[in-house]
Amino acid sequence: MRVIVTGGAGFIGSALVRYLVLEKGYEVLTIDALTYAGCEASLKVVGNKPNHRFLKANICDGAAMQEAIAGFAPDRIMHLAAESHVDRSITGAADFIQTNMVGTFTLLEAARGYWNGLEKQAKEDFRFLHVSTDEVYGSLGDDGLFEETTPYDPSSPYSASKAASDHLAKAWQRTYGLPVVVSNCSNNYGPYHFPEKLIPLTILNALAGRSLPVYGKGENIRDWLYVDDHARALDLIVERGRPGETYNVGGRNERRNIDVVRRICAVLDELAPGDAPREGLIEFVTDRPGHDARYAIDATKLETELGWRARENFDSGIEKTVRWYLDNDWWWRPLRDRYDGERLGLDAGEAAAKISA
Repeated sequence: MRVIVTGGAGFIGSALVRYLVLEKGYEVLTIDALTYAGCEASLKVVGNKPNHRFLKANICDGAAMQEAIAGFAPDRIMHLAAESHVDRSITGAADFIQTNMVGTFTLLEAARGYWNGLEKQAKEDFRFLHVSTDEVYGSLGDDGLFEETTPYDPSSPYSASKAASDHLAKAWQRTYGLPVVVSNCSNNYGPYHFPEKLIPLTILNALAGRSLPVYGKGENIRDWLYVDDHARALDLIVERGRPGETYNVGGRNERRNIDVVRRICAVLDELAPGDAPREGLIEFVTDRPGHDARYAIDATKLETELGWRARENFDSGIEKTVRWYLDNDWWWRPLRDRYDGERLGLDAGEAAAKISA
């Protein structure tokens, strides 16, 4: 099996590459532009494996994508390359439009050209998996779950750009017959997570004795999915999912943000005791604009149709995650030079007010 993974030096992408190379034994070509969140060190364990290759390239470069696909001749393309941080999208939406929309279009066209030239059986077997987010569905109230049929209602520039890319992927399947499958996942966490997101940022700030910012009152709810569980799901979806279908991937682990932060503090206090309980570092800050209240995935279709189950619950997954960060400062410490935990997503006036305060 020959698989191209775009965005394979990112958080979820690198987990997928490690799984495909080490567990499945597939031939894998990782494509990544190595922007700020791309980290080739996340692929260190597969760097010397004969069944893994790495290509630094941007998915917006049509010629590079055509050349890479034609040269590698994949059986599958798993498309994870994306700008993904909501806060960054608030003040830098252009990058999200370019990568998530234009890049996805460019990759779909390159894949279509390659697929059209395949022989009959290879053409029937080929799959293109477009990996997306539950944020395209908008915000839930106190009850209910996102299903594959939930209408799209994105709130941020990030989720709007991902919603657009989902529609492109589905349209290329319906119009051209390209065998596309789409997945929408809940919030991921685990090792090798760039420290701008809630969980790794909280872990590293708490270790450093710095404040732990929590938006609003910390009552926003997310459904948490351990990244290695997600990697297994993606492999199942691209192997057995039906072209034209969407599969939601969720961990069935709903938690309020404040409870996530408190749990991290408790695990750190147990594993790496400090001078005082780290919960005292929590600081409530002005909420994010357009902050969705609740996300929760109904993964029934994936569980019943493809037989997937999450192996980690939140408590087991968060302990594994904290232990990994404690044991692997070689990976995260250089990244703190790129991003030291400052708040993102503030406009110029808000940023000035924060500095003066």
